[in-house]
Amino acid sequence: MPATRVSATRRLRGLKNISWLSARQLDRLSNALTVSVVEKRGIIIDEKHSHDTAFVLLAGVARITCRNRKGARTLVIMVAPGMIPGFPPPVAGISYNFRCEAVTVCRVGTIELEAFVEISLGVASADFKRMAGSYLGRWDLVQLRCANFMSCTLEERLALILLELSENFGIPDPKGIRLTLPARHKDLAELVGASRPRITEHLMMFERKHLISRNSRQLVVNCERLESFLAQTHIAAVDGEVGRARRSLS
Repeated sequence: MPATRVSATRRLRGLKNISWLSARQLDRLSNALTVSVVEKRGIIIDEKHSHDTAFVLLAGVARITCRNRKGARTLVIMVAPGMIPGFPPPVAGISYNFRCEAVTVCRVGTIELEAFVEISLGVASADFKRMAGSYLGRWDLVQLRCANFMSCTLEERLALILLELSENFGIPDPKGIRLTLPARHKDLAELVGASRPRITEHLMMFERKHLISRNSRQLVVNCERLESFLAQTHIAAVDGEVGRARRSLS
């Protein structure tokens, strides 16, 4: 196998959400991809693109945005190298105008969805879509109704987002997991649905509690402490609900 093909296959194996493919499948995928470069702030995908095309972020960082109820574009997902998530199916009477944008210069591979499913699973794309639709249903509609993180408090929502970013964009650090992308307060505010000043206030509180720290200008997340913090707040919330229920019965 030529060295260039070996290198391309190795790079694909390093992508988190397709690393489960066999070497043979990765080699076939590498040969089938059409690769292009998208400059910083360029649009990788929007709702005008065909839903029959799969997109793979080979290098760089991207983000998915949509229009909120006021018509302003807001951040919903940061995207690490790997398969770029598909947009939710359209909802009658509601337009979100989803868009995937390059945060840095990005290398993007495209392939027809039918070919990707055949390479990855060895089944027909139409059959896979029917199975996925039957199994998953329309959970995207439930998520739209639960836009406030299922009634979590702001500090809980912020903790969950920091854990998610740590998993997707983190590298080991002596004090925890260091985020490899800038954790801008504005971006965090959009992800959790809060104002930037409140995010700044809560990040300072997290730092005082040693849930996060700084390494130069990069944010370091102590995942164990954050998970313990979330568990404690959940227990406190449950105890509070039980106490209120008892008082209402007495």
